Amino acid sequence: MAEQETKYNWHKVFASVTEAAAKVPVRKLHKLELENQQICFAHTATGFFAISDTCPHLGYSLSKGTTNYLNEIICPWHSYRYNLDSGRECDYKSRNATTYPVELREDGVFIGLPKQV
Repeated sequence: MAEQETKYNWHKVFASVTEAAAKVPVRKLHKLELENQQICFAHTATGFFAISDTCPHLGYSLSKGTTNYLNEIICPWHSYRYNLDSGRECDYKSRNATTYPVELREDGVFIGLPKQV
């Protein structure tokens, strides 16, 4: 944890896991703004994820898309698929998306954004 504390600025986005699940049900997406960046917060059957809201293909909002059973987010514009764990574009047609760590703590749900050096 100490290494991650020095690499990331942690932002509390929900007061609890219960609140996160109520506001972002399974298979739903929610757009957040942290440090002037648009972040897509996703909830799937395997957990919570954070990924850049801007599709690397042509810049459309990923939070307007959907998720699938493969733990991918699907851009609503051209159906490009990005793995929520790694950000990898699944068909190698576009650059990968940026993902961010999500931590579930006793005092809430946090997203880590890399510290600027």
